[in-house]
Amino acid sequence: MMPPILLVEDDDDIRDAVAELLRDEGYDVHGVDNGEKALAYLHQAAREPCLILLDLMMPVLDGWQVIDRLRGQDRLLALPVVVMSAASPKTAPPDVAAFVRKPIDLDLLLGLVKRYCGRPVDGPY
Repeated sequence: MMPPILLVEDDDDIRDAVAELLRDEGYDVHGVDNGEKALAYLHQAAREPCLILLDLMMPVLDGWQVIDRLRGQDRLLALPVVVMSAASPKTAPPDVAAFVRKPIDLDLLLGLVKRYCGRPVDGPY
């Protein structure tokens, strides 16, 4: 069984749609609605996720704060993070694998998931 994908997005509709898309492709997805819940999940998870999909603008802990905390912990340092945001940073965010602008290009997102997580054994491909 492949590792899960951690989806951190405060917008219920976006989180549900992305999770459904990835589950339809055969991936295991764990969704949370803020950065604090994401960090709590990472600390208690039996297995590291293969990828973190991270919104930047969220309540409690935003995406930047989550990235800072991940990078401060050796165990979590190497986890690939794909940032999803409607914001337009002038430069690519540091320490992230990729940046996906909202509205999300689903083909681009699926390509990134396949790059970092591989293809699910029981997926449609």
